[in-house]
This record gives sequence, C-alpha cells and structure tokens, in this order.
Amino acid sequence: MGAGTFIKENSFPNAARFVRGFDMPLLVVLVTLVVFGLVMLYSASWDFSFAAYDGDAMYMFNRQLMWLGLGSTIALFLAFFDYHHWRRLIVPAMAFTILMLITVLVMSEIRFNARRAIFAGSVQPSELAKLISIIYLAVWLYAKRDLLQDISLGLIPLGVILGIVGGLIYQQPDLSAAGTVLMLGGLLFFLAGGDLKQIGVLLLIASVAAWIVASISLTGQERISDFVAGIKDPLQASYHVRRSFEAIVNGGWFGVGIGNSLSKVTGLPVPPTDSIFAVVVEELGWFGAVALIALYGLLVWRGFVIARRAPDMLGTLLASGLVLWVGMEALINMAVMVGLLPFAGNALPFISSGGSSLVTTLAAIGILFNISRQASLATNTSDDEWRTYSAVTHLRWWNGRRGVPRTVRLRNAKK
Repeated sequence: MGAGTFIKENSFPNAARFVRGFDMPLLVVLVTLVVFGLVMLYSASWDFSFAAYDGDAMYMFNRQLMWLGLGSTIALFLAFFDYHHWRRLIVPAMAFTILMLITVLVMSEIRFNARRAIFAGSVQPSELAKLISIIYLAVWLYAKRDLLQDISLGLIPLGVILGIVGGLIYQQPDLSAAGTVLMLGGLLFFLAGGDLKQIGVLLLIASVAAWIVASISLTGQERISDFVAGIKDPLQASYHVRRSFEAIVNGGWFGVGIGNSLSKVTGLPVPPTDSIFAVVVEELGWFGAVALIALYGLLVWRGFVIARRAPDMLGTLLASGLVLWVGMEALINMAVMVGLLPFAGNALPFISSGGSSLVTTLAAIGILFNISRQASLATNTSDDEWRTYSAVTHLRWWNGRRGVPRTVRLRNAKK
C-alpha cells in the first residue's frame, strides 16, 4: 500500500469527521466577512491609531488580530460544545453577566462620555449581555413552552428578565444595547409561540418605555431631535451623519479605492468603529456596500436554514435568536450611517474595531455551527414538542392565526 493510499484512506476520513455537520455556506460567508473586515479595518484605522495611540498606526489592527484569535478559539470550542448543556449552565452565566454589568457601573471607567467598559476599555459587558440574554431567553422559553399563554407565567417573567438586563445596560448608558435586548426578547417570545395579544401588550409597553427614556434622557433627546431634523433636511442632520453622507457621496458607484478615503482623515468621527460603513462605501462605492449587505443577507439566510433543520425547539430558538441579533446589529449600524435611524452606536459585526463585539459574535456563530452539527448527527429528528421554525412562522404570517406544531397536526391526522 503506497503513501498516497494511506493518506486517502486515513487522513481524509479524519478530516471529514472533523468538519462533518458544519454548514459550509455559513463558513464561507464567515471567512469572507472576517477577511473583508480586516482589510477595511486596516484601511480605516491607520491614521486614527497613529493619532490616538502615540504614533502606533498598527495598534487597532493588531488588537483586532488578537481578539480574532481569541474569538476563533471560542467559536471552535462552542462548535463542538453540545448546545443542550446551556440548560444547566445559563443561570450561572447570566449571574456572571449581571455581575459584570454592575461592575461597570461601580468602576465608572468613563470613555466617550459613557461607562461601558472595564479593564482599561478592553471589555464591554453589554456585548456579552446580548449573547447571554439570547441564550437565557431561548432556554427559559423552551423550559416554559407549555406556560407561555399564562400571562403571569409568560409575559410578566419575560418582562422582569429583560427589564433587569436592559436597565443595567441603560445605566451605562447604552441605549442601543438595551433596545437590542428588548427587541430580541420580543422576537424570541413570538417564535416560541407566545400569544399575539401578549406580544401586542409587550410592544405597547416597550413603545411607552422607549418614549419615556427618550424624554428623560438628554442623550436620547439629542439623538431623536437630530434624527428628525435630518429626515426633514439632510443638511440639518447631526455632524456625524453629515460627514457620513459626504463620504458616501464621494464614493460614488465604485469608490475611490481602498486606503484612499478622505473623510477618515478630515473629521469623520471614529472611522474604525461606528463609522466604518461610511469608509466602506467611500472606498468601495455602492458596489462594495451592496456586496457587504449581500454577505449579511447570506449569513442570516444560513442561520434560518440551520434553525429550520434544528433537532428540537431549543436549537431553533437559539439559532433564530443568534442570527437575528447579528443581522439586527448590522442593519442598525448601516441604517444609522445613511440617516434612516437615530444614532445608536452599534458595531458593524466582523467589520468594526472592538474585541467584545468580535468575540461575542464569533461565539454566536460557533453555537450556530454546533446546532448544524447536532442536526446532521441526530439519528432521530422527531420532536413531539415542536419540530420546525417554519411551522410557526408560516401559519402566523400567512393564515393570521396561532401556529399549530407540525407533529400535532400529523398525530391528529393519524387518528
């Protein structure tokens, strides 16, 4: 037996077993986004790092590489970590997250007029809170799936959970992160089978709460007033949005070329973080912007495919919540930069500089890969509780009534 035969019969099967169940389209999209993000961050951060970090033009890029290595390691671990174990780990994980959020308020490290980070700005617990909140809600909704129609056991406990986490995040203040947690909670409650009347009440309460927050928060008032002014007349929008418009117009259809952005060196606020989408459009044009949006669309699509194929309701809720979070973060960031939403401060996933955002987003993708692997390795994919995401969404959106799980319909049909 030759060496070639040995490699063919031994090495390749091991490699095949290692990658078995990984969603390959998702992996390709992920790698493309990460590489694209590194290229754009290198371009957007060079001058900013040189000015902000004592002449070290590579500081932000090198830090991003470090966080990418950590995030990739965590993602790989979670890809092989059975997501069902979160059912017994999520309570201590949530307790640790709340402790971290409290630590932010106690330590009071002020950066950019907010208390969002600890350890010299290296860690933002609000990013971890988004990830852990999704996992916690998925596990909680899965455990309480038979009680969701009871308002005292469904809507009220959900509101308490979201209120504690969202309230701590708001105190930093981080309005966008608090809003993201609340929106994801409502979406997961809907996907888990919550009553539409309860969801309507939840939306009403959330709307009133948002109006109150905007009314009493100076930051919220300023952002809302700038947004309204910008909708009426783009020339009256906030300075940040006006400079973003300038970069986008300068980019045209095909951009000025990577590294040739003028706005990033002439006053565009924080080009490596909040404003990096404006740099992308200026350097790559609308062609590059559409390509980036398409990549996020593909990522969300693959996430929903994984959710639909998940072996149980827990996997479906986790996959749906995680991919909705990533897609929502991207949508908000890009919409803000073109003046379609009030300024929020959300990172652009995989693109913006920021270790907390990159690590937690990669961790979310790692869990998605595990759900994909669990689905492919499962010998029995039947789930008498609830089988597929499509069984709920199809009936709700098209028939306008509460969804009936597929397994229940099949069981009744056999009688």
